[in-house]
Amino acid sequence: MNVLVLGSGGREHAVSWKISQSSQIDKLFIAPGNAGTNQVGTNVDIDVDDFEAIRDFCIEQKIDTVFIGPEGPLVNGIVDFFQADKAVKHIAMIGPNKEAAQLEGSKDFAKKFMKKHNIPTAKYLTVTNENIEEGISFLESLKAPYVLKADGLASGKGVLILKSLKEAQTELKSMLSGKFGDASAKVVIEEFLKGVELSVFVITDGVSYKILPEAKDYKRIGEGDTGLNTGGMGAVSPVPFAAGGFIDKVENQIIIPTIKGLKTDGIDYRGFIFFGLINVKNDPYVIEYNCRLGDPETEVVIPRLKSDLLELFEGVSSQTLSERDVEFDDRVATAVMMVSGGYPEKYDKEKSISGLNNVFDSLVFHAGTKQDGPAILTDGGRVLCVTSFGKNQFRSLEKTYENVAKITFDKAYYRKDIGFDLEEIQ
Repeated sequence: MNVLVLGSGGREHAVSWKISQSSQIDKLFIAPGNAGTNQVGTNVDIDVDDFEAIRDFCIEQKIDTVFIGPEGPLVNGIVDFFQADKAVKHIAMIGPNKEAAQLEGSKDFAKKFMKKHNIPTAKYLTVTNENIEEGISFLESLKAPYVLKADGLASGKGVLILKSLKEAQTELKSMLSGKFGDASAKVVIEEFLKGVELSVFVITDGVSYKILPEAKDYKRIGEGDTGLNTGGMGAVSPVPFAAGGFIDKVENQIIIPTIKGLKTDGIDYRGFIFFGLINVKNDPYVIEYNCRLGDPETEVVIPRLKSDLLELFEGVSSQTLSERDVEFDDRVATAVMMVSGGYPEKYDKEKSISGLNNVFDSLVFHAGTKQDGPAILTDGGRVLCVTSFGKNQFRSLEKTYENVAKITFDKAYYRKDIGFDLEEIQ
């Protein structure tokens, strides 16, 4: 089987690493990839949004399956583009079509979907310039803090959590006036839910589904979950409180109604669904849907998957997923992200990375790197992700941090408290 992975981050390196172990793989390509993906497959210099170039490459290399990593191409309709072209419509696309990808591409669409199918989520109101006064009144009915979400994709920056009513009202007007461009032409105001967040992933063929290991990621740049939001500074899987009854609630109250709801609404969803959840007094609520795997959660979830990933992809494309076995590693996986100094604000690139060959008994997934001859250089804000296994969270993190300390580049930074808010997993 010839496979093309689209993307260049840690998620794509982890998925490519797993695909490379499949007994079914013949050729593996990653577009555009990074210095890490080039070690498990062949990088191709094609932008993820250049659908024509991706199609031509798939024809040229006789690609059988395309895995779409980032949300942009999915929301912009790459699956529809392939399905409409006779030359490539036979290729298995692992990711939802444009209509289905609205679960992530439009907060308003997602909230309406959840309301229609009785899926637990925070109460909300969608606001445009037409009903801004209604939005102001809705804010007044809520207790602080106040949550404002740009309806569309805003590169991870479109969610604001504000402490004062006055600030929330000001920011609402700013967002509707174009603070996030077209993405905030609509704004979803949400009730703030207090609890512990976690991510649950399923893979679905549109009829059946398989639940993958859950994970908890850490978004803030500073220790103790302080400072600016990032793309993710680390992750832990499994999550202690998700065991047993809680995950049963997630499946019965959220996963099953979501899969059934998509089918009822005539939406053909094939690929991964990321459920961004919050545990409020032992009850799960949906904060958001994503139409793809998360990052850095993928770097702990995929290593725990013992099954052949291409087997699951084949089940998705042929709608025989229910016949496929899924097996997981029971050990705890932890991941710590090494980032460029200054991230998530201004940072420098092309810093030489050393010490990668000194890492033992951990996995290193590249997120923002590039090859320059024999040298590996930084090429993004989030640079590397170090993942380790252990019989419990403490042992796993001990190993991860031991290996993180062996890797160096100028102004490298990482959080030293990943997993701090979870009790030790026995």
